[in-house]
Amino acid sequence: MSKRDYYDILGVTRKASPDELKSAFRKKAKELHPDRNPGDQKAEQAFKELNEAYDVLRDDQKRAAYDQYGHAAFEGPGGGPGGRGFGFDFSTSFTDVFDDLFGEFMGGGRRGGNRASRGTDLRYNMEISLEEAYAGKTATIRIPGSIACEACSGSGAEAGSKPQACPTCSGVGKVRAQQGFFTIERTCPTCQGLGRVVKNPCRVCSGSGRVQRERTLNVNIPQGIEDGTRIRLAGEGEAGLRGGPKGDLYIFLSVTPHPLFKRDGQDVLCRVPIGFVTAALGGHVEVPTLGGGRARVAITEGTQSGRQFRLRGKGMPGLRGQGSNGDMFVEVTVETPVHLTKKQQELLREFEKATNSQNSPETTSFFARMKEFFDGAGKG
Repeated sequence: MSKRDYYDILGVTRKASPDELKSAFRKKAKELHPDRNPGDQKAEQAFKELNEAYDVLRDDQKRAAYDQYGHAAFEGPGGGPGGRGFGFDFSTSFTDVFDDLFGEFMGGGRRGGNRASRGTDLRYNMEISLEEAYAGKTATIRIPGSIACEACSGSGAEAGSKPQACPTCSGVGKVRAQQGFFTIERTCPTCQGLGRVVKNPCRVCSGSGRVQRERTLNVNIPQGIEDGTRIRLAGEGEAGLRGGPKGDLYIFLSVTPHPLFKRDGQDVLCRVPIGFVTAALGGHVEVPTLGGGRARVAITEGTQSGRQFRLRGKGMPGLRGQGSNGDMFVEVTVETPVHLTKKQQELLREFEKATNSQNSPETTSFFARMKEFFDGAGKG
């Protein structure tokens, strides 16, 4: 029986790119995989054809030979007419192809079984104040987790003994099983992919090579640190399994909102209410600074709400104290007096009678523009 065209099997054109071939193979392989079609002989045969087609077309040399000679390129002694050497060994290529695309079906894909398992990374969420971000600090934190067992030095084996090569996988960490026309490679169930077994497990850690213990760490929080910064402490995570490398510790920093200051990069904003008399006549107000001191701000006469006064160098320092400090901006809000006495109300009415358009230029300008607007609308 003649073989089907490899391009037709994958459902692609002869001009298909490697990515298009890979995508087509992935889609069809998921549909035809024997695990999803148990006992279906047609699906099994189609699955075999699919893998054979992809193994040829994904290789540039094999694809070129197929495009020129068709299936004849892979037939006859030596792999084809004239000994072109493009023979197809399905039992070998299937593992290579399918491990590359579907490692989950193969027990997690190819990986060295002799490598010890790396420890898990840990995350620690830390809140600091804006003052602490300004000055920097050394924080002491307590981290629960696993550390290398001191009794066996992390090997998992009782003193005087050592881990041995796994007898099931011969130290490879993988086992192969033949199922019909293809070979499946899975993680060794005896050693869980480590390639080693402990016959005399450590009594302290039960052979895992690690024990649970809370640790105390000192963490340096540099000056100028920003909200959302992540600090990585290499090797401060969980201990690895049976002597494997340690994971890392990631500290995620969040700066709590401040009741007086709002940060914008290296600059700091402080909103300060002032009385309308101070705003009208001018004066001075004292404001706090992040460094713990006070600053005196001169308010010019006729100051309006929203005006900002700059205090140079009173903002946040550069990260780790590098560079110059940012600035602090004092934004004033003119406060309207409330709960007035009769005497105060009388004084304000007298003041209002004594004012003119020059005392309130913004109000005068607004109502002049409003009058022009309505006059123009009436003419239209």
